[in-house]
Amino acid sequence: MERFPESYPFAPVAVMRSCFKTKFGIPRQPGLVPEATGEIEFLPPYNQPNAVRCLEGFSHIWVLFVFDLSVRDRWKATVRPPRLGGDKRVGVFASRSPFRPNPIGLSAMRLREVVCENGRVLLRVEGVDVLDGTPILDVKPYIPYCDAIPDALGGYASEAPPARLTVTFSPEADAACRALEKRYPGFRSLVEKLVQTNPRPAYQDEPGREYGIFVHGFEAVFAVRGDNATVVEVRKEIIQK
Repeated sequence: MERFPESYPFAPVAVMRSCFKTKFGIPRQPGLVPEATGEIEFLPPYNQPNAVRCLEGFSHIWVLFVFDLSVRDRWKATVRPPRLGGDKRVGVFASRSPFRPNPIGLSAMRLREVVCENGRVLLRVEGVDVLDGTPILDVKPYIPYCDAIPDALGGYASEAPPARLTVTFSPEADAACRALEKRYPGFRSLVEKLVQTNPRPAYQDEPGREYGIFVHGFEAVFAVRGDNATVVEVRKEIIQK
């Protein structure tokens, strides 16, 4: 006899405060862009200093979260990973696609600081690949001796993807990025690394077409020709009402 119920009522323990306000441009795996930072803020009643006691001794954490914007009534057995160009199908359980029977994500992030002050408990992290406002189901310490497996095989994703685009900045975009460095250290490098990953859909290659990545409330607009991308403008994000 099966000993589990039809469903489990899990509630978020925290929420992600990320530099990413929209899905487009978010790194497709954690750690690819160390400059991508965020905070995991624990929700009541989990916002207790005792709940994170001794966590500061770990350099990395596992973060389990909900792909809350990818929830669907139906699921498919196969998906098209961007890593394979978006034109080859693999099994959903052989991928990290957000479109899953249970839309749960898993990311390993660098833990920069544990903060407990003014009734708030939060974790400052880097290498973030999670959208702002994402519900967090659990946080666990990354334990090197058992979580790192040197001889593990990576299938079709055995190596980190190379930087696929060479990125330059227009004088106006460069000046805007450097001005924002005062408020957001590493802003220019963050934009450069995000554009380098070529976040455009694999099927889309329209020379000169402009795309926008939204970080820290600003839109970095870039255009691609061949293997070269130019960040043409950085402007304040326009909030759609």
